[in-house]
Amino acid sequence: MRYFPGTMTLAALVAWPALAQQAADDVAPEAEIGRPAAFEALSDQAQAAMDAKAAGMPVTAQEWMVVAANPLAVEAGAEVLAAGGSAADAMVAVQSVLGLVEPQSSGLGGGAFLVWYDAESGEVTTLDGRETAPLAATPRLFQDETGEPLKFFDAVVGGLSVGTPGTPRLMEEAHRRWGRSNWAGLFDRATQLAEDGFVVSPRLAGLVRDDAERLQRFPATARYFFPDGEAIAEGDSLTNPEYAEVLRLMAEGGSEAFYSGPVAEDIVATVRGAEGNPGVLSSVDLALYQVKERPAVCVPYRAHEVCGMGPPSSGALTVGQILGMLDHYDLATLGAASPEAWRLIGDASRLAFADRGRYMADSDFVPVPVQGLVAAPYLEERSQLLSGDDALPEVSPGTPEYDHAFLWADDESIELPSTSHISIVDAEGNALSMTTTIENGFGSRLFVRGFLLNNELTDFSFRTHSDGMPIANRVEPGKRPRSSMAPTIVLRDGAPVLVTGSPGGSRIIGYVAQSIIAVLDWGMDVQQAVAMPHLVNRFGTYDVEEGTSAADLTTALADMGFEVNARGLTSGLHAISLGEALTGGADPRREGIALGQ
Repeated sequence: MRYFPGTMTLAALVAWPALAQQAADDVAPEAEIGRPAAFEALSDQAQAAMDAKAAGMPVTAQEWMVVAANPLAVEAGAEVLAAGGSAADAMVAVQSVLGLVEPQSSGLGGGAFLVWYDAESGEVTTLDGRETAPLAATPRLFQDETGEPLKFFDAVVGGLSVGTPGTPRLMEEAHRRWGRSNWAGLFDRATQLAEDGFVVSPRLAGLVRDDAERLQRFPATARYFFPDGEAIAEGDSLTNPEYAEVLRLMAEGGSEAFYSGPVAEDIVATVRGAEGNPGVLSSVDLALYQVKERPAVCVPYRAHEVCGMGPPSSGALTVGQILGMLDHYDLATLGAASPEAWRLIGDASRLAFADRGRYMADSDFVPVPVQGLVAAPYLEERSQLLSGDDALPEVSPGTPEYDHAFLWADDESIELPSTSHISIVDAEGNALSMTTTIENGFGSRLFVRGFLLNNELTDFSFRTHSDGMPIANRVEPGKRPRSSMAPTIVLRDGAPVLVTGSPGGSRIIGYVAQSIIAVLDWGMDVQQAVAMPHLVNRFGTYDVEEGTSAADLTTALADMGFEVNARGLTSGLHAISLGEALTGGADPRREGIALGQ
C-alpha cells in the first residue's frame, strides 16, 4: 500500500526509509539511528518529545514552546521559558548551546535573520544579523588573475570566505529589545556543557567523518575534531573550554567582548593567517558591525498574512511570490497527492526563482523592487502563466513595478545546504522565528576560540557582470550577501497561527512554502507538515525526495514536461502552530525536538 501526505497514517510516518544524503550538511533521520547515546540523559519530557516525533505526532502545550535542531539546545531554551523568560531570552540560550553541539551549522562565528511578533503591540518586525563583506573586499574577491571565478571550495576553505559575524550582536540586540531574564544567566547551560562535556551526536560524528580532509587542513580545527588524529565518534564526550571562556566573556561584557579585545584579535589573526587562502577581515570590520532592524515583508495567502525577512534575504520575497501566485488556484481541492498541484507549485517556484536571480540582493547597496515583486496585480499576472496543463517550457524574470530604473544581469551564486532553525513562542504570546548559519557545513573550516568561522562571502556571485550588465549580488565592501533563509510567521486576523523555517541552502524556500501549504491548504498538523516528503523545483529540474512517496510522482511530472531527479532532500523544519493550544513539530530528518509546557 502506498501513502502520500494528506492521507498519511501513523505507520507510514514511522516507516519512512532513510533518505539519500547530499553535500556536507546532510544526515539520516533519527528514526533510522534509534535512541542515540547523546540524548540518553535528557529529561523525561524531552524523551517523550523524541518518542512523539518518532511516532509522527506533534507535541502539545498550553503556555510556551521551543523547537530547535538539538535536544540539548531545546532543553536550554525550555529552562529559560519555564523560569519566566521571553522568547528572545530563550533564543540566546538555544543559540549558545547549538554553537557547541551543532557547530557545523551555526554559532558565534556566523549570522542570522530573526522575525519577531510582539504580543503587546501586535506588530511584526525583523532583525538582520547577516554577515558583511570586509571593507577591504573587492568585487573580484573570488576571481583568479584572469578574471575567472574560483572553484567553489577553493574559495570556501580558508580566510577568503569569512564575513564579519553577526550572531553575537543579534543575540544581544534581541535581548535588549525583548528580554526579561538576566543576560549573564542565559549562557549558563552552554558554559556548563562546554566545560563538563557533551556527548557527540550521530549527526555531528557523521559529518565530521565525511568532511575529514577539509577539517584537517588547519591545525586548530584538526585538534578539536580529530583529537589524537582520530575523528570524534558518536558517544564520545567532548569538552570545549575555549568556547566556555568566550561565553563567560560575553556574559560579563556583552557582545563587545566578542567584537573587540582578545577574541576579536584572534579572529582577525586566524582569518588573515589562514595558510593557502588568507582573508581580508580586519578589527575595524568587527568594531563597525551593526544589526539592522528592517520592515517585515508580508504577503496575503488564504486569508492569512505570511511575514518574513526581506532583503538581503530572498526568503520572504520568494516564498511570498510562490504563495501569491498559488493563491489563485485551489490546492485544497486538488490535494497533496495531485500531480496537478505539484505542477502549479513547481512552476510558481521557477517563476519566483527567476525574479530572485535577477532582482534580489542587499537593498542597502542596490535598488530592490520589494513592493513591486509582491504586488497583487504583478503576482496575478505571473499566476496566469500557470494556467496551462504542462510544465512551462521556459521561465524568465518578470517586470515588476520599480521605483528605480536599473538593468541587472542574472545572479550566478551558489548556496549549499547547512544552517539551523529555531521557533519559539513564550507565555506572553510573543513569537520568534530565527534561521541561523555559518553557510556551508563547518563554514570556512577555520576554528578559533572554540567556534567555527563562517564562509558566508561565498553567497555572493563570484562574477561581477554578465552580458555587460552588473550582477546585483556581486561582492562590495560592507555589503551583506543574499540569502535564502526564510524565517516565517503566519498571521490570521493580526495574530500568529504558524511559526516556521528551515535550513537547506536555496531549497529552504521550497521547504518553507511547502510547510505553509501543508498546514493551510491540506489541513496537516505541524508534525505531518514538517515530515512530509519533499518536492522542490528552483531552476527547472524537479527534485523529489527519494525513498518516499514523493518519488511516486516522477512519471506524472515527467509526462507534464518536467525533468525529474530523485535525491535526498534534508530539510530541518521546526514549526509551531498556535490555536487553542500550541503544537510543535520537529523535522525527522534531523535530531531536534519540540518541547513545551
